[in-house]
Amino acid sequence: MTRSPLSARRLLAWLLALTATLAACLLLGTALGAGRISLLHLLGWGDSPDAVQAVILWKVRLPRVLLAAVLGGSLTAAGVAFQAILRNPLADPYVLGVSGGASIGGVLALLLGLGRADSLLGGVGVQACAFLGALVALFVVEWIATVEGRLTVYTLLLTGAVFNAFSGALIFFIQSLASMEQLHAIVFYLMGSIPSLGYRTVGGIAFASLAAVVLLFLMARDYNVLSLGEQGAAQLGVDVERIKRRTFILGSLLTGLAVASAGLIGFVGLVVPHLLRLVLGSDHRLLLPAGFLGGAAFLVLADLGARSLLAPNEVPVGVVTALVGGPFFLYLMRRNRKRHSVL
Repeated sequence: MTRSPLSARRLLAWLLALTATLAACLLLGTALGAGRISLLHLLGWGDSPDAVQAVILWKVRLPRVLLAAVLGGSLTAAGVAFQAILRNPLADPYVLGVSGGASIGGVLALLLGLGRADSLLGGVGVQACAFLGALVALFVVEWIATVEGRLTVYTLLLTGAVFNAFSGALIFFIQSLASMEQLHAIVFYLMGSIPSLGYRTVGGIAFASLAAVVLLFLMARDYNVLSLGEQGAAQLGVDVERIKRRTFILGSLLTGLAVASAGLIGFVGLVVPHLLRLVLGSDHRLLLPAGFLGGAAFLVLADLGARSLLAPNEVPVGVVTALVGGPFFLYLMRRNRKRHSVL
């Protein structure tokens, strides 16, 4: 389907619409769920909530919803960027190995008891170790995938796949050493779950994520040109190697932050970019900011479903996104079976 050229009016209209959608999702995500608080209380109308409701609202629910929005937007932006440089619409943020390194760091922290509030790293020990693991994986994958000074797509994909396989085997080994209590915590972490972190921690994650997304957006025109192929983009003046390397680093940092904060939440960076691409087209000047807003709204709703489906019990949000994304992935595979028959 042919899309009209991107104009400032069209860009603004879509971004305003998606911003309004995200605001509505944030409102619903904060007001609904187990321990329901009315929308009137949330908006400051009617009787004031009691002390328990106020704690649930401001200290637990709201920071969790805000974190879900940041992580959903980050994973979607990373997915859009990776699909651009790999020129593969089935690429997602977890394809290049950084998620495996982050998972190893988080699992090791749980095994060593660093996730407890009284541990050396306080209540953010798992997040800190997981992000450190992501950084190690980032440097290892980039070092191995760089051939004669070039970061080639083939070696990057192959290195990421092998590193993820190695990480999975190492995680299984670590699980064999864990106690039943530790094993439960590890499995729940790997399934993906949005924690209730403090506002300062959420703010730091949001700042780092937004900075990375802005830097990706500055390369949006180059991503459009890369759709012509690396040789064609180079002939048009794009520094292809620089774009690939910067995108790999920024997208990996976004992925590492997401996995460090909430574990493995799959399919967000695959489903949302495709849904938006079907509606908006493939211009990355619109797709990247729209992806961040759309991914934020998607994960907020997914987390609401995770809290509400079996309340008062909670389903890991990674399970919810997989239940939505799995069938959609199969649809994509069938829809693109001729173009991507190599897969």
